[in-house]
Amino acid sequence: MAEKSSVTLHGMWASPFALRAKLALKIKGIEYEYIEEDLQNKSELLLQYNPVHKKVPVLVHNGLPITESLIIVEYIDEAWTEPPHLLPKDPYLKAKHRFWAAYLQQIAEILGKALITESKPSEDMMKKMDVAEELIKAELFHNGCPSFEDAKPGYLDIVLYSLLGSSDVAEEFFGFRPFNAERYPFLSSWINALKEVPEVQDVTPPKDKVIELLHAMRQSYLHTKA
Repeated sequence: MAEKSSVTLHGMWASPFALRAKLALKIKGIEYEYIEEDLQNKSELLLQYNPVHKKVPVLVHNGLPITESLIIVEYIDEAWTEPPHLLPKDPYLKAKHRFWAAYLQQIAEILGKALITESKPSEDMMKKMDVAEELIKAELFHNGCPSFEDAKPGYLDIVLYSLLGSSDVAEEFFGFRPFNAERYPFLSSWINALKEVPEVQDVTPPKDKVIELLHAMRQSYLHTKA
């Protein structure tokens, strides 16, 4: 099926949501055409394929558009049935992975708002991270930190990395690390393990380029605020 399929991904190089789709395609070994979108001047195709939100990513499979990053990741896993599988086959485990993905997304949204307003994360947000640190390990990874020596990253790995994989960028740009290895040894080890995966390295944006973009975004925010 993959050899006969036409697959195109509309994305933006720094988008963590487009990164999810890139990771899923890379991990599954699916060849695709990539179209970089200028979010200040969106293409007619993007507006046609995603008329509701008008955002990236958009996956176009045999002419049919799929939108929303997590839906795209699940679609890729279901449309290309060969291993590696991104989600567990067991319904209960699958539900758990989806739950924790949604929880991590919630934390990242709170963190993002704090960074935009140039304030440090609140203790309430840190406590939410404490919950993730303790319970994800207890519920899903009884043998310690995930290892990718004999397995490929999956759905929850993709979500975690897209949201928190650039914490070193945040530390360099904002002057503080959203979470540290002392308080969050499990999450930190998990992210560090993901950073060593070749497929992850292949699609991760360069740190200096991301920092340059953040500087431009901050200047735009300060100009708007003034």
